[in-house]
Amino acid sequence: MKHLSRLLKSLSASKLPYRIKSQPCSGSPDLDFSDYEALYKNVPEHFNFASDVLDKWSQKEKDGKRPSNPALWWVSGKGEEVRWSFEELAFLSKKSANVLSTACNLQKGDRIIILLPRVPEWWLISVGCIRAGVTFIPAMTLLTAKDILYRLQKSRAKCIVTNDALAPLIDSLASDCQFLKTRMLVSKGTHREGWLNFHDLLKAAGDDHQPVKTRSEDPMIIYFTSGTTGYPKMVEHSCSSLGIGLASTGRNWMDLKASDLMWGFSDPGWIKFAFSNLYPTWMLGACVFQHGMFQFEPTTVLNTLSKYPVTIFCGTPTIFRMLLQHDVSRYQFKSLKRCLSGGEPTNLEVIEQWKAHTGIVISEGYGQTETTILCSTPKDMKVKPGFIGPSSHPFDVQIIDEHCNRLPPGEEGDIAVKIKPKRPLGLFSGYLVRSIGANSLRPWAPTNFSAKAMHAAWNPRPQAPTVAGPSWHSW
Repeated sequence: MKHLSRLLKSLSASKLPYRIKSQPCSGSPDLDFSDYEALYKNVPEHFNFASDVLDKWSQKEKDGKRPSNPALWWVSGKGEEVRWSFEELAFLSKKSANVLSTACNLQKGDRIIILLPRVPEWWLISVGCIRAGVTFIPAMTLLTAKDILYRLQKSRAKCIVTNDALAPLIDSLASDCQFLKTRMLVSKGTHREGWLNFHDLLKAAGDDHQPVKTRSEDPMIIYFTSGTTGYPKMVEHSCSSLGIGLASTGRNWMDLKASDLMWGFSDPGWIKFAFSNLYPTWMLGACVFQHGMFQFEPTTVLNTLSKYPVTIFCGTPTIFRMLLQHDVSRYQFKSLKRCLSGGEPTNLEVIEQWKAHTGIVISEGYGQTETTILCSTPKDMKVKPGFIGPSSHPFDVQIIDEHCNRLPPGEEGDIAVKIKPKRPLGLFSGYLVRSIGANSLRPWAPTNFSAKAMHAAWNPRPQAPTVAGPSWHSW
C-alpha cells in the first residue's frame, strides 16, 4: 500500500528509535510464552497484550535479541508491500490508540466494530484498541445489511470502522443505531461527510500513549457466532483468554519461533484469524505474513508460497482441496516447513496428496469461537488420518454420552471440556446477555460449559477424538 509507505516516511520512520518514548507496561513481569504450563498456573493480575508482549518484543528487537524478519509483512499482489518491525508497529499503534481515545472519544470498555478486509490498518486499529482498553468486534466484510444492523444493535457499539466500499451501507443503517456515535473510514484519500478519516487522524496523532492498565479478566474482544442454531451470540474473550491462552497453540501445535513467517488464511471476522495472525504468532516474536487478496485465489496462494519465505501455512481443508486442483508439483516451497488445518475434518486423500506434492503432512487442530485450540496434532506426533490429536494444554477434553458420562475408547459421543474444579485458561468469559431492566450487557457462562461441540469417538491409540459431525452438549 503506497499510501501507508508514504505515511511512514512522513512520520520520520527512519528516526523511529529516537521518536518512540519508553512507556511503562501494565506491571506484569516478563512473560515466557514458551513455558506455557508455568504461565497458565501464574496468570498475572494485570495484562495488556500490546504493552506486555508487543512492546517487549520491540525492545528485544532494538537490543538485537530478535531475528531481522518483520513483525507484519503484508503484500497486495500488485507490487505493494508493507513491512513493519515491532518497533514500527508499536509506534503506529500508539498513534492509533490516541485516535481511538481522542477523535473517536472511546473509553475503556467501549465497543468498536472493525469491518475491514485483510489490510494493514486492521492490525493497527486492533492493537490500538488493546492499548486503549477498547473492546473490539471483528466482523466479516461479506455480512449483509441485516447482519451488520443486528451486530450494531446487539453490541451497542459506539464506533464502526470500515472502507469506501461498505461506508454507504453503514450510512443507510445509522438512523437505526442509537448507540453508534462515530464512523471512521479507512480510505486512500477520499473523504465522506459524517465520517472521520483514519489516515488523516493517524498522521496528526501523537505517539505518546500510556497503555491502559487492564486486568487479565477484563474484556478485550467479542466475536459473533455463525448463528447456525439460532441468532448469532456474542462471545466475549478476556485479555488473557486469547492473549495468554493461545500460548500452547503457538508453541505446541504451530511450533512457532521468532524466525518464522506465519500465514493463516482466514477472514478477519472469524476467530481463526486471531488464532493464526495475531496472538500466538506475536507472543513468540514471529512474523505475521498476509496477502491482501479479497477472495481466495488458489494460484495466487501457490505463487505467494513460492515467492515469499513463508515457513508455516494454515488453512481450512477446503483451501487445501482447492490448491490440489492445480498442479502443486510445479511450485517450489523452499521455506515451507509446516502446514496446519482447522475448521472441519481433513480427509485422508487431501493429506496424502499434499504430502506427495510437498513432503509436508497437514497437522489438524480443533477449536471453537468459545475456546482456543482444544485438540491438535503436535509437531513430534505422527499424524493419524481421521484423528485430531490429544487435548491441548490446559484442557481436559473427553468424549461423553447424552447423560454426560465419559465413554471408553471406540465409543462415539460428544466432545466435552471439563471446567471443574478449575476453569481452564483459554475459555471465553461468557455469552453477553442483557440484564432485565438494565442498560448494560453482562457475560453469562453456564455452570457446566456448554458450546457447539462435535460428535466424535475416541481412538484407542493415540488417545484422540475422531470428528464426525456437529452437536450441542454440556459436561
